Amino acid sequence: MNRLSNKVALISGGARGIGEYTARLFLKEGASVIIGDKDISRCKKTINELQKEGYDCSFVALDVSKESDWIDAISHIESNYQKLDILINNAGIYNTIPIEQTHLDDFNNIISVNLTGLFLGTKHSIPILRKAGGGSIVNMSSTAGLVGNSGSGAYGASKGGVRSFTKYTAVQHAMENIRANSIHPGPIETDMLAEKLSNIESRSASESKIPMGRIGTIKEVAMAILFLASDESSYITGAELVVDGGLTAR
Repeated sequence: MNRLSNKVALISGGARGIGEYTARLFLKEGASVIIGDKDISRCKKTINELQKEGYDCSFVALDVSKESDWIDAISHIESNYQKLDILINNAGIYNTIPIEQTHLDDFNNIISVNLTGLFLGTKHSIPILRKAGGGSIVNMSSTAGLVGNSGSGAYGASKGGVRSFTKYTAVQHAMENIRANSIHPGPIETDMLAEKLSNIESRSASESKIPMGRIGTIKEVAMAILFLASDESSYITGAELVVDGGLTAR
C-alpha cells in the first residue's frame, strides 16, 4: 500500500479494461487519479463509485487523437491538482484486418489513436511533469510491437511505433528525471479480445502458443504498470516490460 502516495496520475483509456483496473489500483496505492476517456457516461459512473469510496479522483473527456482534448486535460490537472507525476498512455484500438484488405482510413484510424494519441499525450504532459521535478510515463504497446504475426499490420505498426517513440522520449528527457517505458502485453482477458477468446478453438490456439498455457489477466498487466509508475523503478527508463506468459521467449 501507498506505493504512489502523494502522486498524481493521468490514465488515458481509463473507463474500462486495463485502464480502469489500473486506476483503481493506483487509488488504493495512494495516488490521486484522473481518468481520461471519450466514453463520458462510463467515466462518470466509475468516478462516482470511486468518490463514494473516498478516493481522490476525477475524469476528463479525452479523445486521444484530438490535440485540443489533451490541452484541456492538462489544464484540468493544473487547475485542480497543480502537478502531474505519472502519465499512463493506455488508450488503444485493435483490428484483425490483413494488410491487403486494410483500407487507408482503417490504417490511419489505428495510427491516430495508438500512436498519434500517445505522442500528443507525451508532448503536452512533459512540461507539467518537468515542473513537478520529473515523473514516469508508461506507454501501452504490445507483443505485436516486438514480433510479427498474422494479425493486423496496422496494429503492429502502431505498437512498434510506440516502442520506438518510448525510447526517444526516455533518452531526450532522462536528465530531467522523466522516465519513459513501454508495456508489451500478450493475449489478455479484455473486452478488446473478448470475441476472439469466446471461441473455444481460437482460445485453445492462443493458449497453445503461450509457454505458461493460459491467457493473461488485466491485474497482471496493471501490476506491471504500477511497478513502472512507482519509484521502485527509479533507475529504469527506455525499457520494454513484456507481460506475455513467455509468448515471445520462443
